[in-house]
Amino acid sequence: MQFRVTGMTCAACSARVEKATLAVPGVNACVVNLLTNSMEVSGTATAEAVIAAVQNAGYGAYVDDTPKTKQTIPEDETAKKLRRRLLTSVGFLAVLMYLSMGHTMLGLPLPGFLHNNPVYVGVAQLVLTVIIMIINRHFYINGVKSAAHGAPNMDTLVTLGSSAAFGYSLYVLLAMVNGWTTAGLHDLYFESAAMILALITFGKMLEARSKGRTTDALRGLMELAPRTATVLVDGEEHLVPVEQVAVGDIFAVRPGETIPVDGVVMEGNSAVNEATLTGESVPVDKVVGDCVSAATINQSGYLKCRATRVGEETTLSQIIQLVEQTAATKAPIAKLADKVAGIFVPVVLCIALITLAIWLLAGETVGFAIARAISVLVISCPCALALATPMAIMVGSGIGARNGVLFKTAAAMEQAGRIRIVALDKTGTITAGKPQVTDLVAVANESELLAVACALEQHSEHPLGVAVRQYAREQGVAVQPVEDFRVLPGNGLTARMGDDQLLGGNGVFIRQHLPIPEQWEQTAVRLAEEGKTPLYFAANDQLLGIIAVADTLKPDSAQAVAQLKALGIRVVMLTGDNRRTATAIGQQAGVDEVVAEVLPQDKEREIRRLMAEGPTAMVGDGINDAPALTAADVGIAIGAGTDIAMDAADVVLMHSRLSDVPAALHLGRATLRKIRTNLFWAFFYNALGIPLAAGAFIPLFGLQLNPMFGAAAMCLSSFCVMTNTLRLSRFKIHPHAHTKSDCCGCDHDCTIQNKEETIMQKTIKVEGMMCPHCEAHVKTALEGIPGVESAVADRHTGTATVTLSTEVEEPVLRAAVEAQGYKTLD
Repeated sequence: MQFRVTGMTCAACSARVEKATLAVPGVNACVVNLLTNSMEVSGTATAEAVIAAVQNAGYGAYVDDTPKTKQTIPEDETAKKLRRRLLTSVGFLAVLMYLSMGHTMLGLPLPGFLHNNPVYVGVAQLVLTVIIMIINRHFYINGVKSAAHGAPNMDTLVTLGSSAAFGYSLYVLLAMVNGWTTAGLHDLYFESAAMILALITFGKMLEARSKGRTTDALRGLMELAPRTATVLVDGEEHLVPVEQVAVGDIFAVRPGETIPVDGVVMEGNSAVNEATLTGESVPVDKVVGDCVSAATINQSGYLKCRATRVGEETTLSQIIQLVEQTAATKAPIAKLADKVAGIFVPVVLCIALITLAIWLLAGETVGFAIARAISVLVISCPCALALATPMAIMVGSGIGARNGVLFKTAAAMEQAGRIRIVALDKTGTITAGKPQVTDLVAVANESELLAVACALEQHSEHPLGVAVRQYAREQGVAVQPVEDFRVLPGNGLTARMGDDQLLGGNGVFIRQHLPIPEQWEQTAVRLAEEGKTPLYFAANDQLLGIIAVADTLKPDSAQAVAQLKALGIRVVMLTGDNRRTATAIGQQAGVDEVVAEVLPQDKEREIRRLMAEGPTAMVGDGINDAPALTAADVGIAIGAGTDIAMDAADVVLMHSRLSDVPAALHLGRATLRKIRTNLFWAFFYNALGIPLAAGAFIPLFGLQLNPMFGAAAMCLSSFCVMTNTLRLSRFKIHPHAHTKSDCCGCDHDCTIQNKEETIMQKTIKVEGMMCPHCEAHVKTALEGIPGVESAVADRHTGTATVTLSTEVEEPVLRAAVEAQGYKTLD
């Protein structure tokens, strides 16, 4: 169950709510998030019992059943209220500071009725302080309420600090009125009591604004949700609220409109901009039968679609749910901070009392001792500890969501930052999962070879035959009718085309009908060693040539592996294919190790073997690889498309591309670094600030802290943690193959680049280009590499020349060419 919790102001509050909820019978687990004021509870307890427990703890709660796309994040409104409160307080505080410090310390003139009358000045300070306390009464109400429930929080510390300063000053003022003491205006702390409230309000305002910026990604996703849909009823268009669209309804989308729900195109074709969900700026062509997603934009044609997912089931809603779910969970690294936060306020109260007693026993004045105790109360900052982890997780998961990388939990994001070994499934992950023609080697005429192969394979349902037929169609080959088509034992096909008898199949089958020259045997062996399947074709007992078919690498596979290696990650390929094919694919991709002939049920064993050597991620399709994905430290599902709710994986990649794997791990590392630095500064601040406020450095260095500066330091500490986290929002998720960011610890790409864009050219030697189609394959592979402006392949000279806008390492260029089945030479 999801709940919203009201009244929480610091880590002590969230710890109190969590403890109270866990005490409810039937509650198995509870996670409270201070950043989003949310709570996730699992177990058999009723919502009423949970809400009652939270209310008994001094806070409010209600079931969060608002649709994800209709939710709002109220930090902006909170920041506006705090801003108004702050501005009003500052107006009165300015007069108060003039009366106290301006006159007392700087000798500034006072109005006639106050001149030479310290009692009147003191009374004026009292009145102004009371006004500021009334304006900021929220601190006192929450602080007293929390203390009454036995769960003191940050508001309690502020209340005690401000009240102590006010109470002592009131005592001094009364003593001045009655002549009990000779103390003057310099012994009054009214300005400290008021300044503490103003500074804490200022810090809360900055905190609210930072929270709003932290949740910008989630807010942006929510704002993408369309509000209306055009539903077709009996051929007529009706504009209805999107909530009224049901599964099976037919809806229309005009050019420029936003698609309201997930669906399937029934009529029309168009280009759809899916950047809102995937980050891809290039529109995707949609035709009849293609899927469309809510919140994407129809750019050109008129579409009629059938609704398949509505409401909470749409892709957009599931993405929002995953981002919120990630932010609501806790990373293991936050456990120490949670333990400290649970006892933080009581410990600070004890330290303040001890400080007061020690200075009084040391012979200092009551005013001096109280000032030190007040400083301890107001400088302590549990908020920095509480926000260090969830803010980084929220920002990191938001960045991932905008780029199609979805982390299911905070623990998955943290663990992704620790990965040192990545195991990749081959089919559908490294390779396209769909056989394609890679080589066309003709004895005499390529066109004749392709025409015969197309005619022979036109009735074949074998994946290799489908690949040949698809390639011929792309080349514009006309399909000739055949007769007497037969599939023969030994992987062969025969048919008659006019007066010609056609044969096609593997080497074993062809040798049964005609001899194969030695040079063609060698060609077949070479192709087989490259992981390809050579298919022979003949007509009238004359060999026409060989067409090689293979499951080719995805365009970005070699680059993705290079990026993983640049991050210091060992890359292993797991596959059930035979060792020769697996080795060839592994060499083309550039992996460190190939584990072949592994059955799906045995992949889990291999993953556990790798996990013994270091934190391991498994990358697969989430179906056959489910056991391995579950067993790995981090399971990454690739090629999920719109089906993002894959139970086996910890990380879901919306795009069907391997390059998002290094991006996910790169983002995990950056987020983990940010959490570590936040926690370090939060602990360091309190470890240094509390002794300084208590006066521990006075005997050594003469350093003492005024309560007002303590309050300022407290609000700035939370602000620093938040601004440090927000720097993560500028993080570049896709690493370059030669990034240094993991060496220096910064959040930016440390690749040294010229400030002005430079244009460079590189030429590599390529072996194996036999025809214009080969040139086209090489050109397309090279131009798919980021930084490559254009590429020209020439089979006659055996070279490929690329024009670069940024530096691209030569091994990356070579890997892209070799991934298409060609060799590169030094």
